[in-house]
Amino acid sequence: MSVDWLSWSNPVSVWWGFLLLVSGINVTLWVLLNRHLRRITLRLELIVFLSAAYVFGCAFRAILPRADVQRICLFDTWLSSVFLGRSVATVAEICFVAQWAIVLRHLAESADSSVARKIANSIVPLIVIAECCSWYAVITTSYLGNTLENSIWALTFLLIAVALLLLLTKFAGAMQLVIAAALLGVLGYVGFMVAVDVPMYLERWQTDLASGKELLGLFGGLYDVATRWVVTHRIASWSDEIAWMSLYFSAAVWSSLALCGFVLIKDRLLQYRAEPAWSPHLTPRLRPVELQDAIQPTGPATRSRTS
Repeated sequence: MSVDWLSWSNPVSVWWGFLLLVSGINVTLWVLLNRHLRRITLRLELIVFLSAAYVFGCAFRAILPRADVQRICLFDTWLSSVFLGRSVATVAEICFVAQWAIVLRHLAESADSSVARKIANSIVPLIVIAECCSWYAVITTSYLGNTLENSIWALTFLLIAVALLLLLTKFAGAMQLVIAAALLGVLGYVGFMVAVDVPMYLERWQTDLASGKELLGLFGGLYDVATRWVVTHRIASWSDEIAWMSLYFSAAVWSSLALCGFVLIKDRLLQYRAEPAWSPHLTPRLRPVELQDAIQPTGPATRSRTS
């Protein structure tokens, strides 16, 4: 693999260096976080395991970046194949949204919010559909698939924002601040997707339609996606990918790591409720009684009537 392109004068080289640095920090943070949480819980929590799939999957994709539909990459190796990269991304992204589903489900149960509970149950299936759209784009090279995929991601996190907004008033103190911060981050993500990401893919799809681009079929596309990759270090080839990839491999991974902290408070959520949670064990057991059973007359009058 040639490395003569690695220089401060090449913006792609500087960007790749940033991806390496961020990925190294992310992996280190996960290892330290996992060690700390296991010391407390004495086990590997599911949400932390799911985070590992996302953190390490993103690190792999950041070290060997590629743009799927264009089939471009930085290094000439089979590890740069789009088929491998998309497979890793599929697993990682489903694990990431599963983290959100776990957190929302716990919060919904504690707050007794049926709407938040339904949203928690729906977001993983939505992202599975988004992944199918992504694979359609990768196999056929049609940006329509990317447009639909990212639209579904935006919709999914809009639903998460709705759930967080509903839960915001159900909790108090530090938990309310955490939910508010998460809500702001999610709204920022949705804004980026709606204003930047989805329009970019929509424009590419319309351009391909206007040019009469011929799409690949199922078998031809699968073969192409597994065997063809084009090495390029030109900034013109990567300029449209740098923004979303940089945010994806940094801020998105940090949110996955932050979700792991839920392990520390999930068993104490009722303590953060804005109002005391109702518990059937605290309700006195009442039994219906007849009026004559409840009032027993006493005294001389009673004895005279009964004599």
